[in-house]
Amino acid sequence: MDPLLLVVLGPTASGKTALALRLAQEFGGEIVSCDSVAMYREFEIGTAKPSQAERRLIPHHLIDVVEPTAQVTAGEYARQARAAIEQIDRRDKVSIVAGGTGLYMRALLEGLFPGPNRSEDLRERLRGRAAELGPAYLHRVLRRMDREAATRIHANDTAKVIRAIEVCLASRQKLSAMWEKGRDALVGFRILRLGLDPERAQLYERINQRARLMFEAGLVAETRGIVEKYGPAAWPLSSLGYKQAVQVLRGDISEAAALAEAQQAHRNYAKRQMTWFRKEPEVHWLRGFGDEVVAQAVEIVSSRYGQELE
Repeated sequence: MDPLLLVVLGPTASGKTALALRLAQEFGGEIVSCDSVAMYREFEIGTAKPSQAERRLIPHHLIDVVEPTAQVTAGEYARQARAAIEQIDRRDKVSIVAGGTGLYMRALLEGLFPGPNRSEDLRERLRGRAAELGPAYLHRVLRRMDREAATRIHANDTAKVIRAIEVCLASRQKLSAMWEKGRDALVGFRILRLGLDPERAQLYERINQRARLMFEAGLVAETRGIVEKYGPAAWPLSSLGYKQAVQVLRGDISEAAALAEAQQAHRNYAKRQMTWFRKEPEVHWLRGFGDEVVAQAVEIVSSRYGQELE
């Protein structure tokens, strides 16, 4: 019988880390992070990584494994995550994938379409156009090339828009057509998806508080140190929170304005995450926070796989 793979997904600040920890304790598991920014070393305050105490309590994988100047694609994440899951299985432990980076999770579980290789020259030119004319310009270019892909990719998600244009130009095919081709899906595991679906007002309150605590904990100072050490070559500087901290360092906005902008950006991101995860197959959605969610999750796992996990 194939081993069980638990997947904890949901929007930012919904309690994924806490739930994954409790499930790991309950069922003898190890956690595989699915957070694109948590993979990077030296980015701490703005990533909400599990604490060192939590990492000592339960083994965690794919946290602090990438240098700040490296760039990790969804395909590379999937390769590393699958290797970690296989190692966990060989130890007769339950793998628990937890995180909110939807594309990485899809690459891990369903595989990626066979797209062309990256072209840094093309990407640099497209980034220049986005900086000059705004992200909406690139989105209009993509819409002319592949209307379906443009509909499914948010105009402000410049990285995905650039990749879509790159695919269209390099392969002379529409990205949407390539999505229909076969993918290298993960096999050999029974996948149980647990989705966190908190009440929106509570979620937004938690998001606002998390952003406020990040700034109070020294996010701007941490960002200053990273910028001084790596300059703009540190990829996660464009992620939420760090992006606003960089604006403070440049003198573009005040720290109070940066906090408000980061809070709004995280709330918008949470909406996009839920839109993405609603499309995931066979998700068991859990309402609430804390012990309420843990009880629901444990009941679902125990009712289906309790005997074999004892």
